[in-house]
Order: sequence, then structure tokens, then C-alpha cells
Amino acid sequence: MPNYERILLTGAAGRLGSVLRPGLAHLAKKIRLADREPLGDLKPNEEAAIFDLADMEATIEAAKDCDAIVHFGGAPHECVWETVLDSSIRGSYHIYEAARRHGVKRVIYASSVHAIGYHEVEAQIGVDAPPRPDSLYGVSKCFVESLSRLYWDKFGIETACLRIFSSFPEPADRRMLWSYLSFADCVRLVEAALTAPRVGHTISFGISDNKVKPVDNSGANHLGFTPLDSSEPAREGVEGRTPVPDPLRPSVRYLGGWFCELGHPDDKPAE
Repeated sequence: MPNYERILLTGAAGRLGSVLRPGLAHLAKKIRLADREPLGDLKPNEEAAIFDLADMEATIEAAKDCDAIVHFGGAPHECVWETVLDSSIRGSYHIYEAARRHGVKRVIYASSVHAIGYHEVEAQIGVDAPPRPDSLYGVSKCFVESLSRLYWDKFGIETACLRIFSSFPEPADRRMLWSYLSFADCVRLVEAALTAPRVGHTISFGISDNKVKPVDNSGANHLGFTPLDSSEPAREGVEGRTPVPDPLRPSVRYLGGWFCELGHPDDKPAE
């Protein structure tokens, strides 16, 4: 029996949204798919809502009759400030106002490792470590984590902020041997956050059961997330085709990887 009447999934046409779209289908009678891009043919239990998260009225309307929101929309990586501001900061505020106005009681938010990207890999931080964003993209994730805390404390809207590390079809480089989150484990994490009896305001790391574990996720055990995949089957291939990196480089020292070596996205390249 479905847990929800209707779930709103933002970013439904994106890399992870496209995986969550079928992965979460059994949890609701209807899945309302939201994106700026076309969504293709709809399944019988799917609805489409095409709009920009920067449009407050459209965002609020999209949450009507929903009893949970899986918010994976917004800028997918580091980009210019105006895009981060409109899609990730304003857009997420619109999502929480939509939840408040329509009485949605639970939001699952796609936060990121880049909210804590300047912690060192060896620090073994827990979910209560202070934010250390590595980019404007990371700053937007910290903003929404704080915003969701406010909406829990003041308005009783539960949120699980999932700090997703590297979620791709398979590990692509040496960093992903410890930061990898398989698509299947990503679906398991979101499902756990949707079905846990109580979430309150929870921060959880999104990472598979890799041999090297750079963070301590025990503070989110109440979600009931058990990763079943690992990067180990890919280790030999990755190590065989990629050189050993300089351990002193910021991209190796810090959790945020190559984001820690990026300049300001608004700077114009030198001619």
C-alpha cells in the first residue's frame, strides 16, 4: 500500500531525478514530476508540472494536494551567482513556502557534500559538523539546510537534508572510490527518509558502503538507511587507468574534491 497520496518530485528530468522517478513510484498513488525540461511519456501514476523554481506562484501551485516533497531541483553544480540565487536559494524558499501553505509535512532535500567540502578527508566528521562550503553551490546548500531547520522549529515541517557525495552510474576516479553513492543506494536513502516514522530535522550523508569511509553517518541512523552497494568492484579498473594524485592538492585533501580548486564562477576568463 502506498505511503503517500501524492509526492512532488522536483528536478525530475535531472540525473538523479530520472532515477528517483521510477524508484519512488511505489510509495505514492501519484508522483507529480516537476522540472523546466520536458519529461517524456508519463506513466499512469505520474503527473507533469513544467515550471521554473524561481517562479513563486508556479512553485506553490505545484505543491497543491501533495503530502511530501522530494526536492532535487536547482542548480546541479557550481555556476554563476545569479543562477545559484534564482534556482537554488529563491527556488528552495518557494518550495518551503509551498509546503507551509499547503500543509505538506515532510520534505526530502538534496543537499550535498559541498556544504561541508572544506573539511579534510581525514577529519572523520559527523553529521553535526559545522558547514564549510567549498563553492557558491555549497553556500546554497547551507542556506537551505538552515531554512529547513527554521521551517521545522517554527512550522513543524520535517526535513531530511541528504548530503549526497558522488552519485553516478559507477565510480569514475580515485576520489569516487570513497565518495561513491550508487543510484540504487540513492533511491534507498530517499525511500528511507520518506518512510522513517519520525525525521524532525535530520542531516544525513549520502554515500554507499565503500571500503574507505570518510565520514560518520551514525547521527542519522534513525532514518534506517542501509547502503547495499560499494565502490570496491570498480577499484582495480579505476586505479589502473588513473594516476595517483598529489596528496597536497586541495582536491585530494578536502571532502569537496575539485570544487575546492575552482575560482569564482563570475570571474571572466583571461583573454
